[in-house]
Amino acid sequence: MKNELKIVGIQANLVWENPAENIAFFEKQINCLHKDVDLIVLPEMFATGFTMNPEKNAEKMDGFSVSWMQKIAKEKQTAICGSLVISDNEKFYNRLVFVHPEGTIETYNKRHSFTLAGEDKVYSSGSKKLIIIYKGWKICPLICYDLRFPVWARNTENYDLLIFMANWPVTRIKAWDTLLKARSIENMSYVVGVNRTGKDFNNYNYSGNSLIIDYLGEELSKLELNEVGFVSAILSKDNLENIRNKLGFLNDKDTFKIENYD
Repeated sequence: MKNELKIVGIQANLVWENPAENIAFFEKQINCLHKDVDLIVLPEMFATGFTMNPEKNAEKMDGFSVSWMQKIAKEKQTAICGSLVISDNEKFYNRLVFVHPEGTIETYNKRHSFTLAGEDKVYSSGSKKLIIIYKGWKICPLICYDLRFPVWARNTENYDLLIFMANWPVTRIKAWDTLLKARSIENMSYVVGVNRTGKDFNNYNYSGNSLIIDYLGEELSKLELNEVGFVSAILSKDNLENIRNKLGFLNDKDTFKIENYD
């Protein structure tokens, strides 16, 4: 088990429905990082922006973007994750792809479709939570709108790190900040939230506000409004376990069962 996890989130102004240009940007940013990063987190739909045109933009799991993630993971010997528009078994998904340093892939399909934008009309929802075991850490990755649903994010698996990747608009950015901290406090977990910046094809503005938060809701790293760049922190498993053992809040959590609706 590795007691420390060096994590970086990349905040970017995504180019609308242009995987080649977006990936070229991310690769340039990644090449600026130190070699000893353990995990890189990219925004939601990092190759295209939050598009409702999956017929035009969907890739297969052996397509350009996933293959690039595998290349980066192997070359840099780091894990990398982000969500993509994926076509699978004649359905479209907003799918989180987590690639381990050796190229092994784990996936999570966004459970809560953003009905305000019509995401539920074009993408199929997932029904299974993903817990990733990586370097002795238990990681739970979720996507954007999932942040508003604390029951789905509830730490019943004793995870150590909760990840949210998003295209979260500036008009509701206070909710983004508040809910990320709430998820960290109630779950006694590190939380990483990586959002995009800029304006998309539909004229929605995004301010970023990417954050890394500790298990008590304290900010470890934050990007200012509309800034392109990195959030980064070294997370300590020892510190997390010490405070959990001292306070014991997770021992008193409620038990429940989530019914699948697919």
